Amino acid sequence: MDVINPATGELEETYDTETAADVDDALDDATETFDRWQTRPLRERERLLAATGEELRANDRSYAENITREMGKPISQALDEIEKCAWVCDHYAEHASTYLNPDGHPSPPGAVAKTAYEPLGPQLAVMPWNFPFWQVFRFAAPALTAGNVVVLKHASNVPGCAQAIENVFRRAGYPENAFQTLLIESTLVDDVLEDERVRGVTLTGSGPAGRAVASTAGHQLKKSVLELGGSDPFIVLDDADVEAAAETGASARMLNSGQSCIAAKRFLVHTDVYDAFLEQFVDDVEALTVGDPTNPDTDVGPLASSTFLEELDTQVEASLEAGGRAVTGGEPLDREGAYYPPTVLVDVPAGCPVDSQETFGPVAAVFEVEDETDALEKANETEFGLGASIWTDDRDRGRRLAREIDAGCVYVNQLVKSDPRVPFGGIKDSGFGRELSEAGIKEFVNRKTVWVE
Repeated sequence: MDVINPATGELEETYDTETAADVDDALDDATETFDRWQTRPLRERERLLAATGEELRANDRSYAENITREMGKPISQALDEIEKCAWVCDHYAEHASTYLNPDGHPSPPGAVAKTAYEPLGPQLAVMPWNFPFWQVFRFAAPALTAGNVVVLKHASNVPGCAQAIENVFRRAGYPENAFQTLLIESTLVDDVLEDERVRGVTLTGSGPAGRAVASTAGHQLKKSVLELGGSDPFIVLDDADVEAAAETGASARMLNSGQSCIAAKRFLVHTDVYDAFLEQFVDDVEALTVGDPTNPDTDVGPLASSTFLEELDTQVEASLEAGGRAVTGGEPLDREGAYYPPTVLVDVPAGCPVDSQETFGPVAAVFEVEDETDALEKANETEFGLGASIWTDDRDRGRRLAREIDAGCVYVNQLVKSDPRVPFGGIKDSGFGRELSEAGIKEFVNRKTVWVE
């Protein structure tokens, strides 16, 4: 696996991939470790997770630099990502016992009926490159604490991050094979998932990858959780705080250089505030600093690879040819590296790529809508259903409209985000299942009914 620095296009390092025999050994190790790990007291597992948070914070600069080198995230945002991973460790270290405490149920006199939450076994995690630490930790922290063990197949462009994460858990004191990284090609994923030693799978990634994994997991009758793509609507109503909406909207679209499933992608703005919002939004977008991701002042770095740059540029070109108009940006920057400027498109025709597809980069499509009914119709016409954001000064109005949005999460007067305290996940082509909070830690457990007479 070659690591190409997306800011320079230069080869940073090459990693040897592992073979089917290596996978077999790893699954044997995982199975043996699980037999011992599941019997460790929950309080002990919580203490190890707390130590993991401490390890992340103690070496945050090193881990963040790894992220920046491999996928181009601006260093300040990479540091934030490491801190968020430490936060999810803190959360489950504090609350796992409460989440996993057996639930009581009504029963006749002399009987006690409860649901106990027990681990399933080795879990396969297939993870993406865009948040190379966070995506892993938001699954691994609850899964390990529930008593499972984890085998990670990470994206091929972030092998250094994958190995670093394994080292985080080892340094925190976990058993050697409680968390393992497999540097394997995607062609081996089905073989791993079909192995009887693997008891479930979680995937964050593209729709095609999700369908493939879900198909294999379904055939094997194994638990699966999928977090797939998104084309999140960002609705600005006529009574919204336009300045706040524009400022937050710029961050919601351009964070991580726009490479986020839950980034605001389609801005649906009421006609009464459309001009004011567009002007402010473009000003905020153009104020962002594009540049070297190792510079702490950089807001937008390169895309993760030249391939992703070409794919995004193709989507934008097709949308412009269909009649869209670029207010700012609209073509790759003439510089070394996979840089695409923050871009705002208007007059976007129905059915063109930036209207109907997920754009994974710093490109915002702004639509003018007549009223809230028009906004809801436009918001829900997508195949995706991950997140949505609604901006209004009337909270009751926001709550009412939130119930009419087809999405796994809706934020009123806030950008869509994943937070350890609340469940996260999508519907429709954005996947199924939930991560984080109590729902996340209970995805990969046996909800065992125990009746004692």
